[in-house]
Amino acid sequence: MSAGTLFDKVWELHRVADLPGGSTQLFIGLHLIHEVTSPQAFAALSDLGLTVRHPERTVATVDHIVPTTSQARPFADPLAEEMLATLEANCAAHGILLHGLGSGRQGIVHVIAPELGLTQPGMTVACGDSHTSTHGAFGAIAFGIGTSQVRDVLASQSLAMTKLKVRRIWVEGELQNGVYAKDLILHIIRTLGVKGGVGYAHEFAGPTIEALTMEERMTLCNMAIEGGARVGYVNPDSTTFAYLQGRPHAPSGAAWDQAVAWWSALASDPDASFDDEVRFDAAVIAPTVTWGITPGQGIGVDETVPTLEQTPPDERPLAEEAYRYMDLAPGSPIAGLPVDVCFIGSCTNGRLSDLREAAAVARGRQVAPGLRAFVVPGSEQVAAEAEAEGLDAVFRAAGFEWRQPGCSMCLAMNPDRLEGRQISASSSNRNFKGRQGSASGRTLLMSPAMVAAAAVTGQVTDVRPLIS
Repeated sequence: MSAGTLFDKVWELHRVADLPGGSTQLFIGLHLIHEVTSPQAFAALSDLGLTVRHPERTVATVDHIVPTTSQARPFADPLAEEMLATLEANCAAHGILLHGLGSGRQGIVHVIAPELGLTQPGMTVACGDSHTSTHGAFGAIAFGIGTSQVRDVLASQSLAMTKLKVRRIWVEGELQNGVYAKDLILHIIRTLGVKGGVGYAHEFAGPTIEALTMEERMTLCNMAIEGGARVGYVNPDSTTFAYLQGRPHAPSGAAWDQAVAWWSALASDPDASFDDEVRFDAAVIAPTVTWGITPGQGIGVDETVPTLEQTPPDERPLAEEAYRYMDLAPGSPIAGLPVDVCFIGSCTNGRLSDLREAAAVARGRQVAPGLRAFVVPGSEQVAAEAEAEGLDAVFRAAGFEWRQPGCSMCLAMNPDRLEGRQISASSSNRNFKGRQGSASGRTLLMSPAMVAAAAVTGQVTDVRPLIS
């Protein structure tokens, strides 16, 4: 059993009661909501005659259904317009802060909460979205929840949960030029499997992790859920504090010094015990691309699609399914595979540093003929900062479309969708069948820089020679 870890400390600080059956009633410090998973929860609250227990601890935005071309109201999609109108009405009725379109603070929920300083070390964070694990980058326990649990948090500011085991993922070695946090997490998931983290919180630690920026740590924790872990986190340190200082919701003055002292004490103890530990050498990781239909089916860009003989026996049926769906032959190279659409954005890789890395590849080059490429900033703030740096001009000059903030093609609950059997090079987080809007569309996950490389060459391409 783990002891002395950040997870254990934060869990105990938020424990309200021990429940029959072994679960814990856990207080939720920050509840993030959006337009997709909240309408039914608010309706259930109304049916029960209940109000929101702590509206000051709930923050809303709109992201999943918003179009990224024109965001003029009413939306062309009546259902999308209804969902946004419902969120606006519910927030107004219950006194919940809503960062709506045009506020300057709207964007993907897992982008705006960190950039506004809402996400802080030592918090418990819940949201009706599976990639809530992103917020663990700050030393928080953060997890996605379902609609019925959204209702429960609105009504009681707490949840019934079973405590997780804790696995430390220790990473050392220097990432090569052209290899990013996205490649690191895809490599980890490839190694441990998409079910490897079930029942665990993953603590990402080691010299490589400590050297990552906050935005890179967010990418890492964002995809912890894709490896089966409910929670992924990094211990707070000077990098965390430097990122948070001065943000709108961060403490200031004497409260800042007190907060930093407390946050520092939350880090896992030097003698903390873990339920498991796995070690990785970052120096051997190449730019990584998924070839199949789960985030665990990834390979280095210089590798070939694994054969059945190279695949563990229990994974072979899924591999055969992936060969058929992706129309890829075992043993074939992933480099050189033609792509139709290139998407840069999402809660995984739609932040300013992601756009900078992609722009560095796009600068002075042109999108390949016949290929559709577009960039969707993760928030209105990211868009404004990118435009101030001229990144939008770089992308436009190269032939990319520059869009307005939203989830976009990550899950295609909006007009941004694949068509037919198109192949997408995507900086998002899931490559499931039909994930990007077409029942037969195919998705290759990779870093933003790799997506940009695919866009200017028209095929899966090792980005390293393009930035050397």
